[in-house]
Amino acid sequence: MHAIAPETFHYALEDGVATLTLSRPDRLNSLTFDVYRELGDTLEVMNAHDEVRSVVLTGAGRAFCSGGDVEDIIGELFARDMQGLVAFTRATGRLIANIRKLRRPVIAAVNGVAVGAGAVIALACDVRICSEKAKFGFIFPQVGLCGADMGAAYLLPRVVGLGHASELLFTGDIIGAEHALRIGLANRVVPAEDCVAEARKLALRLASGPAFAHGMTKQMLESEHTMALDAAIEAEAQVQAICMQHPDFRTAFEAWQKKAPPTFAGASKPWQKS
Repeated sequence: MHAIAPETFHYALEDGVATLTLSRPDRLNSLTFDVYRELGDTLEVMNAHDEVRSVVLTGAGRAFCSGGDVEDIIGELFARDMQGLVAFTRATGRLIANIRKLRRPVIAAVNGVAVGAGAVIALACDVRICSEKAKFGFIFPQVGLCGADMGAAYLLPRVVGLGHASELLFTGDIIGAEHALRIGLANRVVPAEDCVAEARKLALRLASGPAFAHGMTKQMLESEHTMALDAAIEAEAQVQAICMQHPDFRTAFEAWQKKAPPTFAGASKPWQKS
């Protein structure tokens, strides 16, 4: 098993919650080739780490992520041929795919600006807790590029609907946190100083929950997107039967009998609402 020790961003694990913090605040946490690669690698290997039960993804300083670094990436791309350009765009898409493939809940603590690739990274997370200062922008058209990048045209309509997604991807407009909340891009908006803490609070709750079942939930949210209703109901019937054979099901029942919060397999402590 690969140890999780990234060099291009900060990683911390506590109480089952892995916090990944993009750590180039002087560059608004813009992405370099190395960050793309290492962040994608880290998300990929997390599936083999049972100690990771939920994930918080955020940025240091006043930005979540401002997208690809103009100096490190954009200038270099002009020197590439078509084969080299496709290799790059596939590498950026791999990062998004690995967020969706990770069988752990991923919470984005959108503490500030999230534009370009940064907006797509936040979009790919399962839940977005946003600072009141957060801004989103799928700004690809502003630099002469297609709005469909890194899976944005697949994911965004699923989150906000086709009409809102079309407007955002065609115009590249930057929207604030309240606008994002209104269309469903933000799950909740909180004071700036509470953003990461609120994301971590939710992540802790999920980390103390049934990890096996949460993994199944994320798998089914992905798989059922292309199923007919009958196929989805049958798939859920089989998945739920599998979950009923997991020890967590009996644990929850026995805790209910004792009127106590359950401690699920691998969780450091039960979740209790404060």
